[in-house]
Amino acid sequence: MDPDEFAFDYDLLAELTEKSGVPGYEDRIREVVRREFEEHADRVRSDAMGNVVGTVEGDSDYSVAVAAHMDEIGFMVRHVTDEGFVQLDALGGWDPRVLKAQRVTVHTEDGDLTGVIGSVPPHTLDDPDEEPEVEDVHVDMGLPAGEVKDRVSPGDLVTMEQSTTAVGEHVTGKALDDRVCVFTMLEAARRIDDPEVTVHFAATTQEEVGLRGARALGVDLDPDLAVALDVTVANDVPGFEPGDHVTELGDGAAIKLKDSSVITNPKVHRRMKAVAGDEDIDHQLEVLPAGGTDTAAFQNQFGAKPVGAISIPTRYLHTVTESAHHADVAAAIDLLTAFLESETGENDYTL
Repeated sequence: MDPDEFAFDYDLLAELTEKSGVPGYEDRIREVVRREFEEHADRVRSDAMGNVVGTVEGDSDYSVAVAAHMDEIGFMVRHVTDEGFVQLDALGGWDPRVLKAQRVTVHTEDGDLTGVIGSVPPHTLDDPDEEPEVEDVHVDMGLPAGEVKDRVSPGDLVTMEQSTTAVGEHVTGKALDDRVCVFTMLEAARRIDDPEVTVHFAATTQEEVGLRGARALGVDLDPDLAVALDVTVANDVPGFEPGDHVTELGDGAAIKLKDSSVITNPKVHRRMKAVAGDEDIDHQLEVLPAGGTDTAAFQNQFGAKPVGAISIPTRYLHTVTESAHHADVAAAIDLLTAFLESETGENDYTL
């Protein structure tokens, strides 16, 4: 399928997913988000955690916070060996099995360098079935040891090197978690012009290492209602029973009922379902057994808050081939926009 046929700005989505930004170092993606907010929001600000908030002023004092995190899982250089190989410390949750035979980008003070996480032939291993660990990963820089030591230092950041592309009806690449939801938020901010309530669109930081940016932001904003956006598991692939799929690609935006960090407010997710039904937006319900999102960070910061969440079903999470269906992305944009445009500030979310 040609990306020009997608019902959204594919080029902006690709730009967002291909930018580098590990937890605490979201600078490059923050520049893109700020650029987009400057065009569509009434006010733009950032804080000491690196969160960026674009505010669309409404006609009342009631406020809604919408959050999607900017950071991607990655690494920090912890050591350069005497032989010139780079050892890594994980920033976020990695499955070491997916790291073999991958290219990475090492972000140094003097510019970006490409490296390779090699995979030696299995017949040369003493135990080919031994489970790898992130601590065992070595990045081959393809340079003499002395030059590597001169150019790469502990504390330099490392991200996976991968472009974004359309594969059939899917968008595939790195960092769809959670740039596809940052994109969804930016699209909603572009569409919403004169809401009844004030909406704070927040691109948050350090979600992958403990929801840190959103926790701080929840105190600063003190919203009346919060909605988080994140990807969710789609195990609709061979090897899983239907009950373990969580969500399925192509079935629409996912309305979160729970994950391991939050149980969303029933009145909020019921209104999301009602809006989706009224607007004929494809949707499905999400019950996620494990994994947390910024939703939880807003739930009890500065007092009890009603929270809801919209998720985009995504296959192969935390790999360089994360995949989402274009129609689910479009449905998430439509649902978020319709939910915010229909929020009057008079809905009673107390239980």
